[in-house]
Amino acid sequence: MFYRKLPHGGEAISVIGLGASSLHEAGKDAVRVVEAALDAGVNYIDLAAAKRASVEAVASALWGRRRDAMLQVHFGALYDGEDYGWTRDLDAIRRTFQWEMETLGLEYADFGFLHCVDDPEDADAVVSGGLLDYLRALKAEGRVRHIGFSSHDPAIARRLLACGEIDLFMFSVNPAYDYQKGEYGIGEVEKRASLYRDCQRHGVGISAMKPFAGGQLLNAGISPFGQALTPYQCLQYVLDRPGVLTVLPGVRNMDDLKAVLGFFDASEEERDYAVIRQFAPAGAQGRCVYCNHCMPCPTSLNIGLINKYYDLACAGDKLAEGHYAKLNLHAGDCLHCGHCERRCPFHVRQMERMDEIAAYFGM
Repeated sequence: MFYRKLPHGGEAISVIGLGASSLHEAGKDAVRVVEAALDAGVNYIDLAAAKRASVEAVASALWGRRRDAMLQVHFGALYDGEDYGWTRDLDAIRRTFQWEMETLGLEYADFGFLHCVDDPEDADAVVSGGLLDYLRALKAEGRVRHIGFSSHDPAIARRLLACGEIDLFMFSVNPAYDYQKGEYGIGEVEKRASLYRDCQRHGVGISAMKPFAGGQLLNAGISPFGQALTPYQCLQYVLDRPGVLTVLPGVRNMDDLKAVLGFFDASEEERDYAVIRQFAPAGAQGRCVYCNHCMPCPTSLNIGLINKYYDLACAGDKLAEGHYAKLNLHAGDCLHCGHCERRCPFHVRQMERMDEIAAYFGM
């Protein structure tokens, strides 16, 4: 397992987390699935579940090992019955949170999320209707450590991020949605990419949901691209997005868990998602996200770092120029062979960019 640090707080979060949405399908084995995930180093669990039983399974698995996992608790997910419900009623939300804390045997939630904010009217209601204030109060009391939210819409996400109190948010990330394909492919290509970059720049983490687009990307017959990707390609794609700390695939049983954890044993070739270059819209000229799919460079340029230091310098980082100068080779050493552009999944015009960077730094 690998871990990434939450910028605002410093907690180390496993890059693969556990989505509990379909955990109930494991039946009596659900507790064992969660225990196996914890034993493998998974330490981040999302509790937006389709069934009350999934929350109870997580509670049983965590008995006596609270410190082994951080929990993402959704304020607005309702479990009055056996099935998931959605609400903005504050009394129901308070009652559900109390039930979750008692069931899980917890005194606090690591992450308290405004649940599924997807339209402007709902965003207004969340901010002015008392729910955000309730989370603020819980945080002041120490009953919630971090405030976050979940959404599928980049414009709504920006509205909530603007409050300046968000440490982590849950967003639907995969190559289909990023290229405006599928039900939740909301937002123009560049607007979605810009959201990821801005989150990274401002220290807001992303927990990524729907890495397989509900399974569509894994099946050529229903894939919006007409071609299947592998789970490992999808997971690597998500983890390469700026700002992403953890990806939360839904796990239905032990086989699902083993398949997901196989990502860490997969070769670079098995994780390589450069094939999505074929699917990119004609107008989707991207920005470098330092994924290094363009490597190796025939000239041995570290293309990702060159781009990163340039972006940091343009954003006002005073140390970036010094870091750039210490590189063995610089943008001015580019031979314009075009190898990187043929490999880039995002159609970045790296040869033009190398000229731009060389002019900026003078080397």
